[in-house]
Amino acid sequence: MKILITGGAGFIGSHVVRLFVEKYSSYHMFNLDALTYAGNLENLKDIENNPNYTFIKGDITNETFINELFNKHKFDSIIHLAAESHVDRSIKDPLAFVKTNVIGTMILLNAFKNTWKDNFENKLVYHISTDEVYGSLGQTGLFTETTPYDPNSPYSASKASSDHFVRAYGETYGMPYVITNCSNNYGQNQFPEKLIPLFVNNIINNKPLPVYGDGNYTRDWLYVKDHAVAIDLVFHEGKNNETYNIGGFNEWKNIDLVKLLCQQMDEKLNREKGSSEKLIIYVKDRPGHDLRYAIDASKINKELGWKPSVTFEEGLNKTIDWYLNNKAWLHNVTSGAYQLYYQKQYSN
Repeated sequence: MKILITGGAGFIGSHVVRLFVEKYSSYHMFNLDALTYAGNLENLKDIENNPNYTFIKGDITNETFINELFNKHKFDSIIHLAAESHVDRSIKDPLAFVKTNVIGTMILLNAFKNTWKDNFENKLVYHISTDEVYGSLGQTGLFTETTPYDPNSPYSASKASSDHFVRAYGETYGMPYVITNCSNNYGQNQFPEKLIPLFVNNIINNKPLPVYGDGNYTRDWLYVKDHAVAIDLVFHEGKNNETYNIGGFNEWKNIDLVKLLCQQMDEKLNREKGSSEKLIIYVKDRPGHDLRYAIDASKINKELGWKPSVTFEEGLNKTIDWYLNNKAWLHNVTSGAYQLYYQKQYSN
């Protein structure tokens, strides 16, 4: 089986690629990534010489390139992770998110459809999305797979649009698909524009910890390795044309999360208790900031038997230890040196 994973050098993608390459020797995994700022091949250097793994540098918005790629390899399945994903960036440059998340997804769908000419037996498009498409929750309630879409940022609107197109291709052309909507991911190898690695790095360097508004925004947190296991399960055992929500059953207010992070960092760095909390500053809120997200993951639990393997406290502890033990990786990312890896490894 030939499987194309888009965005496989990114945070979640690299964990999925590694899991599939190491677990399924009969599959050939093709990792397609444009290597924008969030794509880091150092995340996969331990498997880059595996015989069932191929890296391809390319952009999903390049229609000619994508069509040629599908004509050459005739991929049996797509696991589609490539996306612009940072809300703040979407507010500054919404068109970039439309181009990648909507147009890029459409180009992939067309290439897959044209390759198999409506003969989709044993074929699958697996589209990874976000809980942000559902909008914002009040103090109670959970997002389910039937929650109406109500996106509030350019990022979530672009992901909602791509979700709709995947479903439309399923209905119109009979293309088998699955969609998963996940909560906030955290863990090893995450680019430090996201809250946890950003704050770990800032605490190491005694820099401010900027918290939006009053810090009471609430998110559900999903350990990235648990997410990769869930993707594996849905890919192999999920029902075609179904949606599954993947959440960590870990609701945390941002300020409580940051204080827990500060406590663990103080302990691990042998700093005086409370010293990292002094770095917290409250900054002006961003536009359209959703108050609360929370996933009801009971469907994937009941149908496929998936559940998180760690509590948030355990996962955060593992995550902090990884960053502290991989300071060279963190330095390469924050300095931009990681972007030279492709040139060094693949220039010939």
